[in-house]
Amino acid sequence: METLDPRTIVFMTTLMCGAMSIVMFSVYRSFRREVHGLGHWSAGLLLLVFASMLFGARGMLHDALVLVGANAALIAGIGLAMLGTEKFYGQPPSLRLYWLVFCLGTGGIAWWLLVQPDFSRRVALFSFLVFIFYARQAQLVVRHGERHFSSFFFGSLMAVQACVVLARGVAALRNGGASVDLMVSTTQASIYLAVANFMALLLTVGFMTVATRRLQAILERRSTHDPLTQVLNRRGFGDAYAREKANFSRHRRPLTLLSIDLDYFKNINDRYGHMVGDQVLAHVAGIIGRALRESDCVARFGGEEFVVLMPDMSPHNALGVAERIRSLLREPADVGLPPCTVSIGVACQASTEEELEQLLSRADAALYLAKANGRDRIELDASGPTVARTKSAAGTDNAR
Repeated sequence: METLDPRTIVFMTTLMCGAMSIVMFSVYRSFRREVHGLGHWSAGLLLLVFASMLFGARGMLHDALVLVGANAALIAGIGLAMLGTEKFYGQPPSLRLYWLVFCLGTGGIAWWLLVQPDFSRRVALFSFLVFIFYARQAQLVVRHGERHFSSFFFGSLMAVQACVVLARGVAALRNGGASVDLMVSTTQASIYLAVANFMALLLTVGFMTVATRRLQAILERRSTHDPLTQVLNRRGFGDAYAREKANFSRHRRPLTLLSIDLDYFKNINDRYGHMVGDQVLAHVAGIIGRALRESDCVARFGGEEFVVLMPDMSPHNALGVAERIRSLLREPADVGLPPCTVSIGVACQASTEEELEQLLSRADAALYLAKANGRDRIELDASGPTVARTKSAAGTDNAR
């Protein structure tokens, strides 16, 4: 059977690892704050490329420099991938383990190459040490990975690679170094070398799979959430309204909307600056969120206007929620922000035929009435479903 040239296999793997490193670095530059660990993986792949280049220079450089340098680069690169996986899953990097393995590996390889030459022990030492890095990553996926195909794929690859390198280390001790020498042109060595290099690429693809899964969630959130306040934007609110309207059509439970606007917000921007104004908006969004249930949703509709959708909430109970928002805003802000008040309009879904634009229009009309009547108050839309006027009036009076 014709065997594959080991140098050809290593060369092709080097090219692919270099290309994947560029891809990862590009993603890292764009999403370094949202997706951690990409930079470590990119640097680790570059070290693997450097190690392959050193192996390729065997015969042109001194063997001691090539073998010690290349193995040290391999250990460092695989270790960086482990640190990157830890950062990806939000775990503290195991720097002590990383440096311990690196120093033991580099020192042991140099010892059994230069002082007491023993190829089988070098292979066994390298295999057992990198097994630690692979096993740690498999453990991270099991403990912290989401229940999704991408995590299963990545974790399975890590587990397989850990078993492969462990088996190679055991084989080196039991059968001698000749049985695991990858640079010998035999069928077994060629297959092992091809699989090992293919797995290196697959592991990179596996990590990119879980990273892409997270990027997808980030991009989806960016498209539906306001970046300043981290609440829904118009698009996200429209999706939430569509879901709740469908429930409203089935169960005929009340669906109430609050239209909230900061009073004299322009004065805050003019006096304190837009940076403080942005902090005030984020603070108000947090206050609104504290007053709501988990089933409610809040969105920023641009500028200083917020809207709140409350399923299964009667207009009268919505007045109580609106008053709670006003009360929370009266409390001193721990961050030393300037005080602010809000005007709130309340409207309830009138029928299944009514669309979001009509509901918003009625809530805005109540909001404008609150503004016209002096601000820092709550008004209930009178054109929606009937509410006992005594309750409505009491809520409005309390708001004053």
